[in-house]
Amino acid sequence: MTFVSDELPPAIFLMGPTASGKSALALELAAALPIDIISVDSAQVFRDMNIGTAKPDAAIQQAFPHRLIDLISPEERYSAARFREDALREIAAITARGRIPLLVGGTMLYFKALREGLADLPQADAVLRTEIDDAAAAHGWPALHAELAQRDPVTAARLKPTDAQRIQRALEVVRLTGQPLEELFAAQRTAPLPFRVLALALQPQDRAELHRRIAVRYADMLARGLVEEIVALRKKYSLDAGLPSMRCVGYRQVWEMLEGRLPRAELRDRGIFATRQFAKRQLTWLRSMGGLEFIDPLADDASRRTVAQVQNFCQG
Repeated sequence: MTFVSDELPPAIFLMGPTASGKSALALELAAALPIDIISVDSAQVFRDMNIGTAKPDAAIQQAFPHRLIDLISPEERYSAARFREDALREIAAITARGRIPLLVGGTMLYFKALREGLADLPQADAVLRTEIDDAAAAHGWPALHAELAQRDPVTAARLKPTDAQRIQRALEVVRLTGQPLEELFAAQRTAPLPFRVLALALQPQDRAELHRRIAVRYADMLARGLVEEIVALRKKYSLDAGLPSMRCVGYRQVWEMLEGRLPRAELRDRGIFATRQFAKRQLTWLRSMGGLEFIDPLADDASRRTVAQVQNFCQG
């Protein structure tokens, strides 16, 4: 199957919570259609973080190469703005070859950035960030959250008082610009995307089954060496608990255990609970996003119907 049309070329977005079956469905689509896969995962961009990110193994990547994984070291940071730039470049390269880009993952902010564009936010200010970090060290992040609530109440309401990374960025922006994030987002402008999108969202109707899958998946990660993976990362790289790589769900809990703040006997349950909370936030994102086609991945005919739906969309 190839697509030949005067219309814009097609692109498929496949999003959903962790353990909902995104990766398996993506491989089925790639086996049935002329598809190239682009990862939309803020954790899989990190090199050497394989087990805890559920990164596709070497055999899968040889059969179905995944773009936008293994881009940076765990010492570095990757932004939604950089993702948007990288994804648009990869989509253009795929469509130029007459193939279909399939963007699959669970980082909803990246999907939002790609679909809607990004506000014109100021670049990071190292001096100001140091000032904010020093204030947090002296008074605690809840105190910084209280300041944010005074200056940008809408953003503060979305953040936990302990969400250091996002509180820091929101305060940085409002101090630099004098405007809250919501005002800057409202003023954002973006050109129309150079492709037409079928946005599919996996939403398991049986929440208990999703929780069971999450538990099995995290236990399997531990059995395959998640703790050992993080021990090796700590030896190879200069890491700390505040880096985005080590704040990833699963990694954060192991880090706390290695630092002696979490008993080893509680690691499994704490990791499962954190992953369930993460899935809950992903589902909340999905419900807030418009223009999605929802699929129950637990339905018996979900894969067959999805392949047919994608094929019909691509044929126009």
